[in-house]
Amino acid sequence: MTTTASETVKAAPAPGAVSTVRGPVSVGDLGVTLMHEHLFVLTPDVQQNQPHLWDEEERIEDAVTKLMAAYDQGVRSFVDLTAIGQGRFIPRVKRVAERVPLNILVATGVYTYHDVPYFFHYRGPGRLFDGPEPMTELFVEDLTRGIADTGVRAAVLKCATEEPTLSEGVERVLRATAQAHRETGAPITTHSNAFVQNGLLQQKVLAEEGVDLSHVIIGHSGDTDDLDYLKRLMDAGSTIGMDRFGLDNFTPHEKRVKIVADLVAAGYADRMVLSHDCPCFIDYFTEEQMAKTLPDWDYTHLHKRVLPALHEQGVSEHDIRTMLIDNPRRYFTPVAPY
Repeated sequence: MTTTASETVKAAPAPGAVSTVRGPVSVGDLGVTLMHEHLFVLTPDVQQNQPHLWDEEERIEDAVTKLMAAYDQGVRSFVDLTAIGQGRFIPRVKRVAERVPLNILVATGVYTYHDVPYFFHYRGPGRLFDGPEPMTELFVEDLTRGIADTGVRAAVLKCATEEPTLSEGVERVLRATAQAHRETGAPITTHSNAFVQNGLLQQKVLAEEGVDLSHVIIGHSGDTDDLDYLKRLMDAGSTIGMDRFGLDNFTPHEKRVKIVADLVAAGYADRMVLSHDCPCFIDYFTEEQMAKTLPDWDYTHLHKRVLPALHEQGVSEHDIRTMLIDNPRRYFTPVAPY
């Protein structure tokens, strides 16, 4: 279940290739892929004004250690879905990527539960300063030319909804995400709230913008054991992210495993991906709080506890490979704009 990470140079992805921090990689070389993770989730204004809370070198060393632990378990690719609103800073990600053999893929997008950042608030269609949607332009730039002056191209679009209904700002983000997907072919991954089943609302808005839902992962779907809801998402064409293993405060480990096993038994292995939604560092909590509350939330948890538990539930090695290798490869296989 492992492949050798490719040595790459920064260039536009060739047909059948996907952008990583170190440059394009053949989708066939992605290998075992953690599809929904984070490196650093930060509040930059706090870090800038409280510098004693942040040690750059310590955090980079820690990230390298944690990623190498995942590599030693067989992980070969890592999707960092940190977007604007979560402290994305690609120069820091590059420093980590230079020291690990993993393929690190990064996202573009705006992460908000309520309104768009004020940078976008007054600009765009129907706004005070009417014009093209600046978020769409930003996303396309990140995907096609690179993020800032880093030379790193995003590989995936990220958006989020948390509430049962959509605010105007969040709906605007979803539609900008859909438009950037249509313009570039880059796939979409969402943050959803499975407890209020708002993945269906995400699908509705994206479909209204003409998105082929087979290019969409509805993230955090494994928080719920409502299999009828999960099947509706997959039957509409999307893949679902069973991507919060280790977050036992939302849904216990045993229940998460059973949800996946039951869906595999029902024939849905080709529409699920597995991951943790775990950061190397997140400033929402202290490290002591994290260790006490979520002791299993790390990049090795899937291999150490989840896969053995899935095998015990009757999930085959073929099904594991489908969810960890084949589905990510299909998801990142480039498609033309449409």
